[in-house]
Amino acid sequence: MDAEQLGKSRFLNLLFKPSGMVMESRLRRWLFDPRRTLRGADLKPEQVVLEVGCGTGFFTLLAAEMIGDDGHLIAMDPLSDFVKRVSEKVKDAGLKNVEVIRRDALNTRLASASVDVVLLFGVVPYPTIPLSRLLPEMHRVLRQEGTLAVWLYPVSFGVPTSILKSGLFTDLGKKDGVYRYGRG
Repeated sequence: MDAEQLGKSRFLNLLFKPSGMVMESRLRRWLFDPRRTLRGADLKPEQVVLEVGCGTGFFTLLAAEMIGDDGHLIAMDPLSDFVKRVSEKVKDAGLKNVEVIRRDALNTRLASASVDVVLLFGVVPYPTIPLSRLLPEMHRVLRQEGTLAVWLYPVSFGVPTSILKSGLFTDLGKKDGVYRYGRG
């Protein structure tokens, strides 16, 4: 069963509900300023951005604001409850540049070379998301001059080294806690 099918599971949605509450807490915003983290990703107006594992939308609304009305943000998560919550936030904010989808990051079904920036914020390392499958998919959807922005929480577990060893990406440096990679 893939992550997209698992995302429909009532059990998993209930299991992740407490983490969703933590994701939206004031304490999290105080500890991890989303604006600072997104600055590290170097988002610009009019970009197409894929936010993998959007959760409850901690970064979503702010990222949509940063890319402006002419940008397009695809907020993706496999959990149906998270997708529902982010969809409500987007609607309440009146945002027209955000598309919220329930998908598996290992098979996004997005067009090749259609994304300027991929955000992997707090998504890796995660046991159900093997980098050996995730990185080729992110490479596929990124435009030639696109960037992969990775914010690791709580620790890196060698993820930056693994990204470089994949041969798919080159190091563009680290800013505001965000590792940036270009297509290799």
